[in-house]
Amino acid sequence: MTRTAPSSQPTRGNIRQGFVYERVPHITLKSIATNAEIDVIWEKWQATLEPLREKLNAALKKQWHEWEISREADSKWPDAAKTLHADWWQARIARQKAIDASIAAKAEFEYLYDKPYPDNRTVRVAGPFTVESLSPHRVLGVDENDGLIDPASEPGAEYAARQTFPQMILENLRTAGVQQAHRDARITFTALTPWPGDLVAAEGRYMEGDGAAAIERRAAIFIGPEFGTVTRPDLAAAAREAGDAGFDVLIACAFNYEAHATEFSKLGRIPVLKARMNADLHMAEDLKNTGKGNLFVIFGEPDITLLPAEGGRVRVKVNGVDVFDPSTGEVRSDGPDGIACWFIDSDYNEESFFVRHAYFLGANDPYGALKTTLKAEIDEEAWATLHSDTSRAFDKPRSGRIAVKVINHLGDEVMKVFRVV
Repeated sequence: MTRTAPSSQPTRGNIRQGFVYERVPHITLKSIATNAEIDVIWEKWQATLEPLREKLNAALKKQWHEWEISREADSKWPDAAKTLHADWWQARIARQKAIDASIAAKAEFEYLYDKPYPDNRTVRVAGPFTVESLSPHRVLGVDENDGLIDPASEPGAEYAARQTFPQMILENLRTAGVQQAHRDARITFTALTPWPGDLVAAEGRYMEGDGAAAIERRAAIFIGPEFGTVTRPDLAAAAREAGDAGFDVLIACAFNYEAHATEFSKLGRIPVLKARMNADLHMAEDLKNTGKGNLFVIFGEPDITLLPAEGGRVRVKVNGVDVFDPSTGEVRSDGPDGIACWFIDSDYNEESFFVRHAYFLGANDPYGALKTTLKAEIDEEAWATLHSDTSRAFDKPRSGRIAVKVINHLGDEVMKVFRVV
């Protein structure tokens, strides 16, 4: 492809070396102008083309230059002239192909990062687990006078006519309601109106209970940032404002919550429900507001038991998830059946969550499904240590804290920090 000797560096077929991508030449005028090989190719083929052109002119009694020779031979030409014409054009096309190949070989290449070469003989189970979050920062441009350009502050009819982020959230919340892992446990608002508060954006009304015993409750709606994370002080301030305004419950809607906010479930008499918003709401303008998606889901607090192990080590047992049921006003304890997977950071530094233990609680014989997917025999004893609600033993953390992250079958996650001494 590049007309150079292939690299003698060893290739190990290791995914850590990266993928092998398709690539295409990026041809520019500069790469053509600085390609000295084109002159060499031209001179080489001129030795063949010029005698043929002179013989063709002599046979037809013409004085054609190279660019004047027609592509098709005239039917009235003699056979000898037709043969010279075909030979000349064959050499002309071969010269152009040689020049094009030289240009492509000398040009720089661009890698198509969306088109890696697949290896169908390999089954990929999973890559390294990572924890990512949305950036809380908004990017601003700089104009020619080194002044900041804030698109949100630009006066314009088009921008002003757009729906604001809180308005979009309230519109979808009014249609979709707030859901839990159990589809029957759902808050359906009978009314949802804006509220002139500092942190409370709206007042929602829903019925608690069934039938004639149902009681109407007032919910304060707190909306987190479009790009950012809700902290525990944010929830505390919103719950305090909701209590002062006489609300019965605070429903916080956010894309991300910090770890310490998970433990905050009540302030005085005000229960705090943390609804995680689906990332699809970032593109809500392009989606239909049908109310059928899992846009606002309440995922409760994991019920964890710390077990002692030999040698002063620790084991973690996940008993399930404690979820506030809005239809009854009580806290319901769900077993591990509602958990798809759970992870442990056995030495949590209060900044980043590192997956040091991973366990999977899928139903319907996940061991058999894994064997079918990998088309190989799996060490059943090793798999049993991963398909468990009790972790393997690990040393006590140097930081004195561990973090447990639980993910349900809808993809919602919650993390809780525990102190281990």
